Amino acid sequence: MTESPFTNHRRYRLLGVDGKTYESYTPGTLGGHKGNRLYGRLDCPSALRYLAKGMYVKHRVFFADEATAIARGYRPCARCLPERYAEWRRGGTLGSAEYPWLVGPRTRPS
Repeated sequence: MTESPFTNHRRYRLLGVDGKTYESYTPGTLGGHKGNRLYGRLDCPSALRYLAKGMYVKHRVFFADEATAIARGYRPCARCLPERYAEWRRGGTLGSAEYPWLVGPRTRPS
């Protein structure tokens, strides 16, 4: 976040669909982890716990909305978005209207 020299509005750095960051005067609605490729609410208890320990910070990204996170190949957080995670976990046709995610759950060997 940076302060604009011309106004009192903060600018937020968000990750776009193209993978580039851009500045916005509106904060993102979701946070994510670059390494784990997951997204969740900004008040996610799991993310806040790691942030409090000083971890996670350099891997943190922010999204304007869920569609952007999905388009970048991120999956929902099991802790703060349990319904969306369950939907993702059930699987489906990648990128379809019913299953918008571009990555599917890992399958466990039988």
